[in-house]
Amino acid sequence: MAWYDEAVFYHIYPLGLTGAPRQNDYGEPVHRLNTLLPWIDHLKKLGFTALYIGPLFQSVGHGYETTDYRLLDSRLGTNEDLKHFVAACHDAGLKVIFDGVFNHTGRDFFAFKDLQAHREQSVYRDWYCNVNFWGNNEYNDGFSYDNWGGYNLLVKLNQRHWAVRDYICDVIRFWVSEFDVDGIRLDAADVLDFEFMKALRHTADEVKHDFWLMGEVIHGDYARWANENTLHSVTNYALHKALYSGHNDHNYFEIAHTVQRTNGMVPAHIKLYNFVDNHDVERIHTKLMNKAHFLPVHILLYTLPGIPSVYYGSEFGIDGRKERGSDDSLRPYIDLNEHLDDYENNPCTRLIAALGSIRRAWKDDLVWGEYRQLSLTTQQYAFRRGRLIVAVNNSDGEAWINVEADASAYVGLLTGQRIESDGGRLNVCLSGCSGDIFAPDDGQSLTEPCIKLERPVTLQPKTENEGKMTGAETVKSETQSDLQAKITDAQIPDIPYDLMTVEQLQAVILAKMARNGPVTDRMRRDVLENTWHNSLVNWANSFR
Repeated sequence: MAWYDEAVFYHIYPLGLTGAPRQNDYGEPVHRLNTLLPWIDHLKKLGFTALYIGPLFQSVGHGYETTDYRLLDSRLGTNEDLKHFVAACHDAGLKVIFDGVFNHTGRDFFAFKDLQAHREQSVYRDWYCNVNFWGNNEYNDGFSYDNWGGYNLLVKLNQRHWAVRDYICDVIRFWVSEFDVDGIRLDAADVLDFEFMKALRHTADEVKHDFWLMGEVIHGDYARWANENTLHSVTNYALHKALYSGHNDHNYFEIAHTVQRTNGMVPAHIKLYNFVDNHDVERIHTKLMNKAHFLPVHILLYTLPGIPSVYYGSEFGIDGRKERGSDDSLRPYIDLNEHLDDYENNPCTRLIAALGSIRRAWKDDLVWGEYRQLSLTTQQYAFRRGRLIVAVNNSDGEAWINVEADASAYVGLLTGQRIESDGGRLNVCLSGCSGDIFAPDDGQSLTEPCIKLERPVTLQPKTENEGKMTGAETVKSETQSDLQAKITDAQIPDIPYDLMTVEQLQAVILAKMARNGPVTDRMRRDVLENTWHNSLVNWANSFR
């Protein structure tokens, strides 16, 4: 059991949050990092236990074109500032990990400057990949080289060279001895050399107990990177995509399938790093077509297997999109004093605080508890984590979910709703675009009071006509009556589901729903409106 397995991360891009200039003039240090000290208390209030912050070290621009791995970026301050900041985090019980940009350097890095000055005679000519002294580039260096992402600003290091490997391992040792850092997020880990990562892992095991290596991996089999020999964890981009598109498309099958697939990639003791936005992708509040889905998205972030992480500012529900190829709006300056009322008045902030409290109180279940899917439709999803039952609803209207239960009664940790089970089943009614985490109420397991939000968190005000049936809905309702009659008359043959017609599958699903409990008009409408054969087959198979 390591600290990172139980962590709830907060992610800060410091150059953006502190309002640092986009370009570094390498002038006198400006102590902007000290302005982040009040944020430590903010993290504690919201239940975070760890901070991922970076990039931090001297660079010319956005931070990923490193000039000096041993010097805090002068736009942020001095090494003493960083040492003090990490110590303050530790005093507050927060672990800290830095961004490790080890795939490439900037053009102002000492080894590259020597290569420019001495060309073929440079002792660092082998520090970079495929240096070609018969080539050239847009900087008119008189030679070419491999880069990252097509940007010659980012010069690719030759990680197979012993001197490069030893240098970077020494950087890690320096970060631990100088700043007492607890781990590293490896930038562009999906293109790092595997033998290089093994050397980093060996160094990590040497420098500090439970020193964590987490890699940025976009695609692929996560077990290639996260295993006993290389990294402890990787970014779960597959779940990141599923969490927003599964709500935008009203398709919980995508999320459930992704969970099963990613869980199958790595052993149970390896926990992936889950997130819904970061410094490279658009804000979750921007990506969601229905902003009220902010609630079920974050319930899933905090309760599905893995290590949850929230990107700074998203706890306030801010927007941010890529504009004209720029990531600037994803990395804004934020004045924390402007959000002091958010703890009470901002539903997004209150939700994150509530989930942090629940995660802490029910750590054994949400960190170590078995994940087991209980119910799945396109718009409702329920699963078990240990003793807890998690249920979410992405439809606009209320929905009933009927699942198996062990305890005689449960309490919703977000709403305070108490429900008694009946015959080993729990019948739950969820409001539109909502969800809850149900804990057994047996007089012993409920060790802390529930959060009791006054209402399910919603980010969209009710419209004047909400709840009233429009003319278009009346027509749809009449059409559904015809469909219901057609489905009721459908003959259900004794054949595999994938050979049935759409009407036969709809009849099967409605019959199975009826056996599990009352079938509401909304549940019936969800079935009738789903005419996708593969989706209906999966739905029918989801019943036990």
